[in-house]
Amino acid sequence: MPEFRNTDQVFLQQITEITEDNISNEQFGVAELAGKAGMSRSNLLRKVKKLTGLSVSQFIRQVRLTQAMEMLRETSLTTSEISYRTGFSSPSYFIKCFREYYGYPPGEAVKRWSQEEEKEPLSGDSDLIEPEVKDMSRFPARGTSVILASILVVVLFGVSIYYSLIHESDENLPKEKSIAVLPFKNDSNDSTNVYIINGLMDAILNNLQKVEDLRVISRTSTEKYRHQNKSITEIAEELDVQYCVEGSGQKSGDQLLLNIQLIDARSDKHLLSRQYERKANHIFELQNDVAKSIADEIEVIVTPAEAARMEKRPTDDLVAYDWFLKGRHLLETGDRSNIQQSVECFRKAIAIDVEFARAYAATAIAFYFLDQNQAEKQFSDSISFYSDRAMFFDPHLPQSLISKGLYYMQTGEYVLAGPYFEKALKFSPSNDLAIMFLINLYVNYLPDTQKYLEYALRGLELDLSDYDSTVASFNYLHISNAFIQNGFVGEAVKFINKSLDYKPDNLYSEYTRAYILYAQNRNLNQTRDLLLETFKKDTNRVDVLQEVAKIYYYQKDFETAYHYYKKYNALKTALKMDIYPAENGRIGYVYAEMGQKEKAQEYLEAFRKYAENDQSVYKHANLALYYSYQNNVEEAVRHFRLFAKEDHFHLWTILFFDQDPLAENLKKTHEFKKLFRQIEKTFYEQHEEMKMKLMEEGVL
Repeated sequence: MPEFRNTDQVFLQQITEITEDNISNEQFGVAELAGKAGMSRSNLLRKVKKLTGLSVSQFIRQVRLTQAMEMLRETSLTTSEISYRTGFSSPSYFIKCFREYYGYPPGEAVKRWSQEEEKEPLSGDSDLIEPEVKDMSRFPARGTSVILASILVVVLFGVSIYYSLIHESDENLPKEKSIAVLPFKNDSNDSTNVYIINGLMDAILNNLQKVEDLRVISRTSTEKYRHQNKSITEIAEELDVQYCVEGSGQKSGDQLLLNIQLIDARSDKHLLSRQYERKANHIFELQNDVAKSIADEIEVIVTPAEAARMEKRPTDDLVAYDWFLKGRHLLETGDRSNIQQSVECFRKAIAIDVEFARAYAATAIAFYFLDQNQAEKQFSDSISFYSDRAMFFDPHLPQSLISKGLYYMQTGEYVLAGPYFEKALKFSPSNDLAIMFLINLYVNYLPDTQKYLEYALRGLELDLSDYDSTVASFNYLHISNAFIQNGFVGEAVKFINKSLDYKPDNLYSEYTRAYILYAQNRNLNQTRDLLLETFKKDTNRVDVLQEVAKIYYYQKDFETAYHYYKKYNALKTALKMDIYPAENGRIGYVYAEMGQKEKAQEYLEAFRKYAENDQSVYKHANLALYYSYQNNVEEAVRHFRLFAKEDHFHLWTILFFDQDPLAENLKKTHEFKKLFRQIEKTFYEQHEEMKMKLMEEGVL
């Protein structure tokens, strides 16, 4: 029988001890364990699953149950006292978990221990055989806890022995439970009722998203199957899920009729086929009953906290909820006119129920989308007001947290936005909207290559619809971009080609590919030619204009760069867009080279202000460029020295900084080469660390 590597034993020992130290804290969960272990949530989930076959929640629960068993055997504490001391929120839930794990209730533990002690070590009523641990010295010593931890490791190995010891390949590890809620059909002759049926679908999906033990595919992916006749097996294969939910329903008067089918896609077996008929005023109970029935049928673990979040009503007023459903239906179209109409619906909902947190949050989100990429922000005060009201009435609602994060995105306080999106994921682990904003945050506003790759990979798990070419193309674009920023050129080439296979006219992917190929062969002429080919396909794309102008700038062809920058500035002004503030430094340089000193100074001053207020790791790199251009070498070196202390910057820093004309005076200094070597060393060390992690997780 193959043994765990020593590093794996140490890792399991470490997270066991951390859990033991927080055993009585019922709020201690996946996020808290990941934080104390110094790992990202996704890395922790993958590693625990790989080593034990368990989710992190299951692992924590087994630590609690193992400690509870020890307390039952060695103390005179009551079941209730032990349940609270081991972090269970109620004695009844503790008894349920204990019975499921050991096969009998806590009250029988002492009796059984006494009986079994005379025969052999206690293994409960389970059919599992515990592996023999002959050499206990292999486990790190830590007083009494090492014995408990060692027992726990034995128990965990026993539970997961089939997966973790006998089968060595990742292919044999059990896949996490995953589900896709397919678009519900409106069986009513009244097409205006479609928003109610869609609302039921969304509510069931949102409730399932709150379960950490279940991966729920986003609605973006499933919506594309609304008018398709693919089989469940085909859909499940494309979405990489085990289970699919189909539904149809209608509203007739004050009656709701909903048909639900839960299908195991592997066997095409119907696990649940049920018709629900309820009064319209019982819509919330209907939504919760369906979600709970699905969770029970596929045997996912729903914690008391998750169950409480599922059961919480968004409002007690059905008329307010009806207006909310109408607003959400309009908001999801993405059309500006419909988004404006959605705001009116949400406001009507709020007028009826002034404590309707979901409606406040949805209003703030709608205003954010109306202002997105606009040079003149019209709705900052509205986003602030509605997000604050949402947080006031329900600070644990994922949508409240997202809306508050978007307010800080709106005001440019990006450091404050991240924790709100991440907390939203804590309460709704499969929330694709939170993941989308985190990806956007860590690629565009607070560039962090590791977090970008982490959330891009996590987003791909929820948006796997290869059927929809546009969705798939942009998913693979993000994965490719995240890989190249971290220095994984081969993986970046593979995924950018996949992106273009799904959508050959995706110009974002085209110009990203041009730069990825530059990272591969360092040929600026080829990069320029590829960018020009992209530009010819749409000469009114602001982003492509900026890329073409920039490549001529790096080639020091300032006259051609000026030609494209002029077009870029004119188009950006006409569209009232506020994008690419870091580009102002390069634009200023080009204008100066063309003799337009006053205009150049205007752009360079805008670049300085942007850099000084920048909250990202590139703040000091940009200031070093600014002061280099001003020939304030001492200040340029000081900022470059500060940048050399940063980490998680992207590959483009290594490839382009020393080619930047703005850096000419800085490059003449003695210290530049030393600092640049230090920056390169930091990048490639972090690249190797990430490479090892990704290999351990089976990504590479």
